[in-house]
Amino acid sequence: MAARASLPVIASGEAGLSRYLDEIRRFPMLAPDEEYMLAKAYKEHDDRNAAHRLVTSHLRLVAKIAMGYRGYGLPIGEVISEGNVGLMQAVKRFEPEKGFRLATYAMWWIKASIQEYILRSWSLVKMGTTANQKRLFFNLRKMKSQIQALDEGDLKPDQVQQIATKLGVTNEDVISMNRRLGGDTSLNAPLRADAEGGEWQDWLVDDSESQETVLANQEEADNRRKLLKDAMGVLNERERRIFEARRLAEDPITLEELSTEFGVSRERVRQIEVRAFEKVQKAVKRGARDLERGHADDDELEQAGA
Repeated sequence: MAARASLPVIASGEAGLSRYLDEIRRFPMLAPDEEYMLAKAYKEHDDRNAAHRLVTSHLRLVAKIAMGYRGYGLPIGEVISEGNVGLMQAVKRFEPEKGFRLATYAMWWIKASIQEYILRSWSLVKMGTTANQKRLFFNLRKMKSQIQALDEGDLKPDQVQQIATKLGVTNEDVISMNRRLGGDTSLNAPLRADAEGGEWQDWLVDDSESQETVLANQEEADNRRKLLKDAMGVLNERERRIFEARRLAEDPITLEELSTEFGVSRERVRQIEVRAFEKVQKAVKRGARDLERGHADDDELEQAGA
């Protein structure tokens, strides 16, 4: 596995965190097939460069998960670093042949690494490590969400009682844990106290098109190229030459030049060009209809097999 030192470093303080979040946004996301090939290269050939790309392309995922633990009384930079350790463990154990994406697999490892770090941290020693207290630690936020008590500071007595009964702990444990874990962990929290630095989630969002949109556009462009290539097959050699020279070339050849090349008049070249265009246009439309029917047949087969 690529060394931790090869990853961006998180300096202390909000400014250091801001720089880190800005830096990890520069690592490109991976298309599914690219992710698969990199994972195979690392798994089968111990390709460290492939492993590094798998890790860096998922650093934003770690940061997003780590932000959910901001209120746990620990430096967020250390939480992110521990999450990165979990990510590297996930990359090391990832099996691309199973058909799911790395992000899906890595989330468990990232969370497990962060939670293990929190539990062993000195800031939580005073809470104890009994099974009940661990259950309270990991379920308090979810319970507060269920009773709409996330943004109310200290819990009301009836809320304390409800949570304590549900989780099998004392009221005092609930109150103590709630105060210990107090703080805004929302990704919508201001980046700085003056609220002028935007929100945390703004640093985690990729402003470029989503991977799904990029892949869809890429597939559409590939289909267009294939349709045009297939349609060109309806042209004879002279028609193809004139069509490519007049319609597809970056620097189109003039009618005069083509008339000299083929020994015909400029008007005859223009007629051949127009006829070739019409033939290609019809062939492209026919190919597009066939492609749509093919997709419809695939959908029917998928529904039948569901």
